[in-house]
Amino acid sequence: MDLRLAVLIDGDNIPSARVKEMMAEIAKYGNPTIKRIYGDWTNPHLNKWKKVLLENAITPIQQYGYTTGKNATDSAMIIDAMDILYSEKVDGFCLVSSDSDFTKLATRLREAGKAVYGIGEKKTPEPFIVACDKFIYIEILKNQQDDEDDSESKGKKRQKQENVDKITPKIIKFISATIEDVADDDGWAFLGDVGSLMQKKQPNFDARNYGFLKLTPLIKSIKNFEVESRESSKGRYKLIYVRIK
Repeated sequence: MDLRLAVLIDGDNIPSARVKEMMAEIAKYGNPTIKRIYGDWTNPHLNKWKKVLLENAITPIQQYGYTTGKNATDSAMIIDAMDILYSEKVDGFCLVSSDSDFTKLATRLREAGKAVYGIGEKKTPEPFIVACDKFIYIEILKNQQDDEDDSESKGKKRQKQENVDKITPKIIKFISATIEDVADDDGWAFLGDVGSLMQKKQPNFDARNYGFLKLTPLIKSIKNFEVESRESSKGRYKLIYVRIK
């Protein structure tokens, strides 16, 4: 059964251009039964949101900026999140912001046993990222859509190569350590277990950050690892295993 998710968006800290892709991403993790966005809608810079709110059935919540330099939107969003938590109407939350002010909120929601997904820009501070079960960068949603819209294969290949180059020795070491953590006596590890543990260790780890749609092609692209495909016990599908060469 799909998780019932409350999607709470910080209108002051998130660009409106990728809302469609963002909502499609959220649908992978559950059913967004509550969708709200917070901001001062008397402010002209939020006008660009109006069309996408209607298209995606997102409810705008008005929050006036009472004091210059203070973000009243954050407070309203945090209070609403706690009200929703105590209502017990949802199984998890999706906090859409690049603001570290939501770090404590994410921690508190997880302490209450709720799943917490974060979505924000790559400038998002580390404390907020690690406070979530999973954190997705808006930029990878943008790159994915741009690749689909790009009809020239040369452009796609160049973009992919640029992303592959971002796989650093630090990332390879991180993957290697995780494989060792779940490997059997022969060094083989089920890739599903590897991916789950990497997500727990580093919530913002995502194969799409490096130009791959899935973890399997990312692992195959790194010469340090050996990949093996095995039949499942019922023979209906393949199981992917990996080990360090």
